[in-house]
Amino acid sequence: MIKLRKARSYAEIKTRYSASFCDCRSFKKKEKLTTESAEERGKKENMSELMYEAESFKLRGACFEVYKDKGHGFLEAVFQECLAIEFGILGIPFVEQPTVKLTYKGHELKQGYIPDFVCYGKIIVELKAVKAILDEHRAQIINYLKATGMHLGLLVNFGAYPRVEIERFVFQEKSTTENTELR
Repeated sequence: MIKLRKARSYAEIKTRYSASFCDCRSFKKKEKLTTESAEERGKKENMSELMYEAESFKLRGACFEVYKDKGHGFLEAVFQECLAIEFGILGIPFVEQPTVKLTYKGHELKQGYIPDFVCYGKIIVELKAVKAILDEHRAQIINYLKATGMHLGLLVNFGAYPRVEIERFVFQEKSTTENTELR
């Protein structure tokens, strides 16, 4: 009888499945793996790593937990309040609706952006409660990433049925707005 136990983290799940995957490979592939140097394997592993993997895994888990409890059909403000509570329960550091000041050629603009959450000081989480995510919603989070100089954003739609939609955005370019700050 095989005894199953609950995995503690994404890394443990990844390791467990990777190990079973390696065992299923043909002999030639195993031989090739053993001839690679540790440095070559490290480079390949780093290329396949997700940006802020552990942090985004916790954020996604919080979103799933809120959706499991509330389902769909509520307003965005309800999901935002629930998610703030869930972040607190999980110990995820966050700032709710910070004002992102913008500049143009060294002049501060009166207009600014207000993302729903900035988590861990480096990940923007934008919430929606709509039937489907549109290009306008995607453009909004891309602009938030450009304005803040942050590199990772999660667009979360609680209005989808039968499950929450989460889209991940990675911004690689350097921001042209050097003097943006969160307040």
